[in-house]
Amino acid sequence: MTLREQARAWLGEALNGPFAHARGLGGPGREHEGFEVRQAWERHLGQAGWTCLGWPREYGGRAASVEEQIAFHEEYARADAPARVGHIGENLIGPTILDFGTEEHKRRFLPPIQRGEELWCQGYSEPDAGSDLANVQTKAVLRGGEWVLTGQKVWTSLAHVADWIFVLCRTEPGSARHRGLSYLLVPMDQPGVEVRPIVQLTGTGEFNEVFFDGARAAAGDILGEPGEGWKVAMATLGYERGVSTLAQQIGFQREFAKVVAAAGELRDPILLDRLTQSWIELQIMRHRDPHLATAKLYWSEWHRRLGELAQAVQGLGGLVAPGGELTELQRLYLFSRADTIYAGSSEIQRNLIAERVLGLPK
Repeated sequence: MTLREQARAWLGEALNGPFAHARGLGGPGREHEGFEVRQAWERHLGQAGWTCLGWPREYGGRAASVEEQIAFHEEYARADAPARVGHIGENLIGPTILDFGTEEHKRRFLPPIQRGEELWCQGYSEPDAGSDLANVQTKAVLRGGEWVLTGQKVWTSLAHVADWIFVLCRTEPGSARHRGLSYLLVPMDQPGVEVRPIVQLTGTGEFNEVFFDGARAAAGDILGEPGEGWKVAMATLGYERGVSTLAQQIGFQREFAKVVAAAGELRDPILLDRLTQSWIELQIMRHRDPHLATAKLYWSEWHRRLGELAQAVQGLGGLVAPGGELTELQRLYLFSRADTIYAGSSEIQRNLIAERVLGLPK
């Protein structure tokens, strides 16, 4: 039996049992939906071996190929399974630990991620260091066998429910830009860590501000050597902009199908042309190499246009929220406005492509 066939059979059984009510819950702009049941679902997936498919077997994965991972994500979407809550752990920090962590790091941190028992968030952006990540000012000093952190992070997805945060911070006094940065693993449940939700256009608050005021991390909970944080952080961003978007693309197909359904028997030639163009670009996205530097720029710009298209097919009715509640297509429009900002803004992506791919001057 292929991995696809195994996944289809298991998902069909699991989502017609105790987790039947979890179908379709969650997603961008809807992370508040059924969070507890989705966290229980994450653990259920882990127990059955359906998390971290691409990881080595010795750390709980299946050493699945990219093609097998795509097959799983397609079946997952087809089953209308709930949005995952362990994405950051499985797809960002997990692979980074595999690449840069010690054996002790791997044995400590990877199993709880695979089992769905510990959730992570990403401590990168700051008020003055969003797309300009090298300008981070959060500081950490080594004192008494511990790193002591002071500073602020912002736009931190799911920080309010995370157990751990990986933090890019400045550990060499007087350093600037890419030098003197380190990549620390910091527990969230401790004095000196404060989380404040940021309410968005959608009315939800899965983004947060995180304040460190004397927060602690063990001296050994650092990936790479002190001062090598930039290299490690860039590797994590590579995962965020690359293979981890496979599941996201499956979600894009579902969203596109809903926009088409909302269009119904639409006869407006301009909107029909936009729908056709969107479909063509979606097919191109599925066959692109996710490691290409252009990948994040491509999918974020496409998804933002899909949100605009979602509003257009609704006509004037799309301007009204029935009963004060946003419809799924309205939420798609509002949340997708952020796609070209987070994980590296489109302007930054174009600079990277120009300088590092095309070899143009800065």
